[in-house]
Amino acid sequence: MALHFDAQEFEDRKNRLLAEMKTAKYDAMLLFAQESMYWLTGYDTFGFCFFQCMIVEKTGEVTLLTRSADLRQARHTSNVETIVVWEDRAQANPARELRDLLSDRDLLGARIGVEYDTPGLTAFNGRRIDDALSTFATLDDASTLVTRLRAIKSDAEIAYVRKAGALADDALTAAIPLIKRDADESMILAAMQGAVFEGGGDYAGNEFIIGSGEDALLCRYKSGRRTLSENDQLTLEWAGAYRRYHVAMMRTAVTGTPTPRHLELYEAACSALAACEAVMKPGHTFGDVFDAHARAMAAADLTRHRLNACGYSLGAHFTPCWMDRPMFYAGNPVAIEPNMVLFAHMIIADSDTGTAMTLGQSYLTTTEGPECLSRHNLDLIVG
Repeated sequence: MALHFDAQEFEDRKNRLLAEMKTAKYDAMLLFAQESMYWLTGYDTFGFCFFQCMIVEKTGEVTLLTRSADLRQARHTSNVETIVVWEDRAQANPARELRDLLSDRDLLGARIGVEYDTPGLTAFNGRRIDDALSTFATLDDASTLVTRLRAIKSDAEIAYVRKAGALADDALTAAIPLIKRDADESMILAAMQGAVFEGGGDYAGNEFIIGSGEDALLCRYKSGRRTLSENDQLTLEWAGAYRRYHVAMMRTAVTGTPTPRHLELYEAACSALAACEAVMKPGHTFGDVFDAHARAMAAADLTRHRLNACGYSLGAHFTPCWMDRPMFYAGNPVAIEPNMVLFAHMIIADSDTGTAMTLGQSYLTTTEGPECLSRHNLDLIVG
């Protein structure tokens, strides 16, 4: 087996999950989030885009229902001992096969927590689950249960997080010399992704974001490349990924001479990030961090140019996105605790002047305050 953690680490995780299940009075959990399966057993695949389910019983028994293509994947990458294959065929309905499997496990009439809110369970398959189990068991939405457990990182996880942070730094180090007039975005992107791979890293949970000129105001990846001009702007958002653990960073760089507006927005971004750092510690909530961001942006008269969220948790995550929960948005009551990995991004898109400015980095929370996971400073990058 190709496991990235020792047996005791997985046992500790299972015990934490079973304790939460006992509190919620669940006889079993149906895990559909690939992140949950990886955290609990090490199971690593992209086959979650098809139907698969991990059953966790209150006894501690774990069973995986998956396709034949993932049978060997599960045996090689996880500690799951019981793997059941549902057969691809015309009119196949794996939800019914899941019901039969639950029946074999004596779970008729049980109270079962279900991870509904995940790309690992499409609306189509979710409806089939509800149809197949509506009279079989009592189902409860337990989408956030494992997510809450994953948000607090163990020492073993933090070691991988630090490696991911070093890879994110390596990507920026590779990019900086290339950010100049007549540079091809493709070459910058290739250097950044190559640095992660050369360091032993993984594909990130979503594409690296790169955009210059007008596209620098975007905060999503899109197809198409351009060449940087003499006085240009370039927005980059990327993550180092190691053993699926992510550390994200974000910067807007300029070529030639920064405009006064670039400098004004850069100072505002620095102030907002510092304000977030001041409350990114126990005793505060995720909503408090967003409020600090919002106040700083308002003080710079940038409320209409900011976003309605300013960051999120990070961890071991799978496509289509490396973003994890909890997130920094207004009113989020979730408390900040030690050993969380949090990404704070200050994104300013001034469409009136066509000016972009972003600044973002990841932190490990401690009792004293956030520890930045990057060796790079926050100076404005000018090429």
